[in-house]
Amino acid sequence: MEGEHTVNTESASSRYRDLDTWEPGEVLEALIDRQLAAVAAVRAARPALEAAALAVAGRLAQGGRLAYAGAGTSGRIAVQDGAELVPTYGWPQERLLYLLAGGREALFQAVEGAEDDEAAGRAAAAGLTPADVLVGVAASGRTPYTVAAVREARSRGALTVGVANNPGTPLLEAAEHAVFLDTGPEVIAGSTRLAAGTAQKVALNLLSTLAMVRLGRVYGNRMVEVEMTNKKLWGRGVRMLRELTGAGQAEARQALEQAQGRVSLAVLLLKGVGLEEARRRLGEAGSLRGALEAGRGE
Repeated sequence: MEGEHTVNTESASSRYRDLDTWEPGEVLEALIDRQLAAVAAVRAARPALEAAALAVAGRLAQGGRLAYAGAGTSGRIAVQDGAELVPTYGWPQERLLYLLAGGREALFQAVEGAEDDEAAGRAAAAGLTPADVLVGVAASGRTPYTVAAVREARSRGALTVGVANNPGTPLLEAAEHAVFLDTGPEVIAGSTRLAAGTAQKVALNLLSTLAMVRLGRVYGNRMVEVEMTNKKLWGRGVRMLRELTGAGQAEARQALEQAQGRVSLAVLLLKGVGLEEARRRLGEAGSLRGALEAGRGE
């Protein structure tokens, strides 16, 4: 595949010219190879991802909102990343925004002309402030809606991150932090839901996860702010508490119930801290580790 990564995501690769005549196993092998290459492209972007994630965490630590902008496949991948932060890390729903070309309807079907609407992109980002972060995602790097949203957000002082699969594109130039994912042409020309989409999903996963870790929403490698929305997660919460504190089954469950399902709060209760004092410490420290260290210093 020499030279393929120098052309853009819309290019047709000669390697797959007769794809429709291949054996099914050969088609799958080609698709798998390109998926692996997509992950390799994310690894190459690690320095940019690290710088972006640290900047995102720094800005969000000041109380701002995290917003995602995109159209079509890229927009849906962006929304998925943001939506998972609430149950996984307890990120406040009110501090999440989705700037999706075509609105909610575009999550389920294509909305004609939505990605070309620059005015809508600008309007969607007009409410962002210097306390906020906007992550714009576009495989082509040229989607008018997304580029306009990022430009508008940056003009208003928001921190901006651009994720694109073509180099030197308007989105990467518009964003303060540019993340280029060099996935090259797709097995099926122009179908960026394939390698480009995989690279975007992995990159956003890394970006938001590192930001959440830096924001103290993880203790060790435990999701101590996970939302308890079902029996499986309540069971996981009890196990976490037992492993983190040495408490028995019944004691851990009682603490978790008293903490209304918040593991970080339950840890402090099991350490002998009163409910209101535990809430105060978590609020002031911003993380379980910080709250525990503050208790040791008192």
